[in-house]
Amino acid sequence: MPRSASTDEHGSAAGSSRFPAGVDVAIVGSGPAGAAYARVLSELAPALRVAVFEVGPLVSDPPGAHVKNIADDERRASAQRASEGPLPLAGGVPSNTMDGYASDQRRLQRPGTFLLEKGWRQEGEDGLPAGAMSSNVGGMGAHWTGACPRPGDSEVIPFVSEMPVLLAEAERLLGVSAEVLADAPFADEVRKRLSGALDHDRAADRQVQPMPLAVRRARDGGLLWSGTDVVFGDVTWGNSRFSLHPQALVTRVLLHEDGGAVRGVRVRDRRTETEHDVTARYVVVAADSLRTPQLLHASDVRPPALGRYLNDQPQVVYAVRMRDLPDGPAARGSVGVTPSSGVTWVPFTDTHPFHGQVMQLDTSPVQLADDDSRPGAIVGLGWFCAKDLQADDRVTFRDDEQDGYGMPAMQIHYRLTEADHAAIKNARADILRAAAALGEPLDDTPPLVFPAGASLHYQGTVRMGATDDGTSVCDPASQVWGVRGLFVAGNGVIPTATACNPTLTSVALAVGGARSIASAEADH
Repeated sequence: MPRSASTDEHGSAAGSSRFPAGVDVAIVGSGPAGAAYARVLSELAPALRVAVFEVGPLVSDPPGAHVKNIADDERRASAQRASEGPLPLAGGVPSNTMDGYASDQRRLQRPGTFLLEKGWRQEGEDGLPAGAMSSNVGGMGAHWTGACPRPGDSEVIPFVSEMPVLLAEAERLLGVSAEVLADAPFADEVRKRLSGALDHDRAADRQVQPMPLAVRRARDGGLLWSGTDVVFGDVTWGNSRFSLHPQALVTRVLLHEDGGAVRGVRVRDRRTETEHDVTARYVVVAADSLRTPQLLHASDVRPPALGRYLNDQPQVVYAVRMRDLPDGPAARGSVGVTPSSGVTWVPFTDTHPFHGQVMQLDTSPVQLADDDSRPGAIVGLGWFCAKDLQADDRVTFRDDEQDGYGMPAMQIHYRLTEADHAAIKNARADILRAAAALGEPLDDTPPLVFPAGASLHYQGTVRMGATDDGTSVCDPASQVWGVRGLFVAGNGVIPTATACNPTLTSVALAVGGARSIASAEADH
């Protein structure tokens, strides 16, 4: 583990707090967005004392590293169980997240995540049966697929003019490359066939292309998934004024008496079940799209839009066997991802409102057939739809009932509209057209529609707005309206309906928020 002195993994003396009495910036959550704040502040404002509080444990080395990079199956499974919060999966569950991926389970649960125990659906509504979270250092960034496409057309946030610059910076922090897997076996053949079928009316930058991925090449030549350890980066680990505190549940954001500014956080040490107040001039809540509004609610910060506009991306999957393939190379195995894991991107456009993710081999969403020995021959297709945004789709919180962490219990209110059902129908037709260009179906099973919540791409619950008109929670710099020094981060900040993977966008918005803090400190 690099710079272990920056974490408090060894605890503290009996009767004393392992947390600092005061910091300049307290960050709640150690996922990609929280890590981006720590990284940018370490680079631009290294004099600031920055502390990250994470409810979950350390599960990987270095802190936040992707668990798929753990070579040993037993250790990888142990890291996944430790990330599953109060509702871990049973022992013996395969550690490969692609096992059972294309499942028709009503409440689909991925290894490394845990489902809402209750409150996930209200009577007469669709709910989020597959709504899930992770609790560990690195958050979902230690379990994700690494896909980092840029948003396009109506996915783009119209009032953040510097978004292209912020996206480029997010790509730097995440270590994004579109080239690392571009030469996987038959990846060029996949792109050629899809391009011939789908690119005739697309702008050049929205045509079929290799998927930008947060994947890096290790010193031994192998390929590794980027976790939040990459986002934190050496500059953060080397910052003597930075500290990371696992198993630290922030139960309340502390405000000045008039409620107009932050003064710190209240933290429960989950090792000792004791609570401690930590003063801070800035608080960044980067939990996730369900727990960030939960903490604001628990802190009596309750703007009208809090928890509203909740949206998940309806997802359709299918698979084919490539036809008439040329001779190809054999696969090479390695830890993490292999060079044969081709991933192709079919970008979202307003004319073709689906984000397509076309995957081969170990990233395939389907079980490979026993007779398929040629790497790259089986191709899984995933089509994601943008949700029809509704203010009534929301997460609310009960003050008379608590969840597994002792926080206000969640209640999900969520419906698929007629527009959503039409989009899913069109996605099923569109994915069949793309599949027909590639090869033949594995069997006569139609495209599978995952249960709501399965994308794990929840957005909108602390959404950003251009003005404080009651439809947003924070301003374009991610600062909560009317509460000086309180920032929110993560996918919940994204205000637009997106179909593409949201992590790159949420990290870009975190970069903008962190820069605004650094700028304010420079002016001060």
